[in-house]
Amino acid sequence: MFGRKKQEEDLEDYALSPEDQALEDAELLAIIDEQLAAEPEESEAPSRPKGPWDSEDAPDDELQRIDLGSLQIPVPEGTEVRVDVSPEGEVVAATMVQGESAMQVNVFAAPKRSGIWSEVRTEIADALLQGGGSTEQVDGSFGPELKAQVPTEVPGQGTMLAPARFLGVDGPRWFLRALVTGPAAVDAEKAAGLEGALRDVIVQRGGEAMAVRDPLPLHLPRDVAEQAAVAAQEQAEEEERATGMPMPERGPEITETR
Repeated sequence: MFGRKKQEEDLEDYALSPEDQALEDAELLAIIDEQLAAEPEESEAPSRPKGPWDSEDAPDDELQRIDLGSLQIPVPEGTEVRVDVSPEGEVVAATMVQGESAMQVNVFAAPKRSGIWSEVRTEIADALLQGGGSTEQVDGSFGPELKAQVPTEVPGQGTMLAPARFLGVDGPRWFLRALVTGPAAVDAEKAAGLEGALRDVIVQRGGEAMAVRDPLPLHLPRDVAEQAAVAAQEQAEEEERATGMPMPERGPEITETR
């Protein structure tokens, strides 16, 4: 049963009349229950856009994707997929190229019950502003995004401002960031193909504990890594024969085109 203080709080919450205050506890609870039942239910929190997908809710489609471990990247017709490799030989991102436009995709660990895109947007905007660029937050196909002017070194012209878009998607325990450059950064029609490809990306978070914002591990597919290694070795041997000097080994490079 409710104590007197609790009864008074409930009465204030539901604005009962003075006559109702004289009712016994059981009758008071019955009235409160009726009012609760009559109130509209709170709407569910908005779900994230339909894609990029978490591996747990990915559709059972027949799309061909490049398996990079934590990222599975689709290869739509007319799309070239490049795997970005760090100087240490680690795969750090995937870039989808359509014509003169490109979209680089990175994925990071995130909290289980909250997203980080809001914070990341602010940090990107601040960094670009300090570096001489500019940003504007707008509503895009994946929710809030940044339209930016990014300082870029152009050979023979010095530093120029180039248009770009920063997209972000908060998933379950992961955060995906996409950087759009080229004509797709300003032309919605040219961006449609890359945005469609982004919706078909699948993120494999894995169950291991990771610090928030740590990059999720990526790797080359085994068959592609083997092909890249063979190609690099053959090229090194060819250059060695041509120059008569041993050549340094090159890191793995890969391009997939459909």
